[in-house]
Amino acid sequence: MNYKPARQRGKLGLSKVFSELNLEDKVALVRDLSFKASFPKTWQGRTGKVTGKRGKAYIIEVYDGNKLKKITAKRINLKKLPN
Repeated sequence: MNYKPARQRGKLGLSKVFSELNLEDKVALVRDLSFKASFPKTWQGRTGKVTGKRGKAYIIEVYDGNKLKKITAKRINLKKLPN
């Protein structure tokens, strides 16, 4: 089973919830274990670019082998990477 370390359990930090991503930002898909997963485990750790926004979620372009796929994920499950 996947567990969070003791100091990271509980509420999510507000800075992560309210931070915004810009177009063309590089992000990694990282499941937050304190919330129900909104995407399959196979997407865990994948990286891609933000291409748009749909409601409160972001549209991410990710390569699956040689094929480009679009994933819709909430901000909670995205980690911004340095460019």
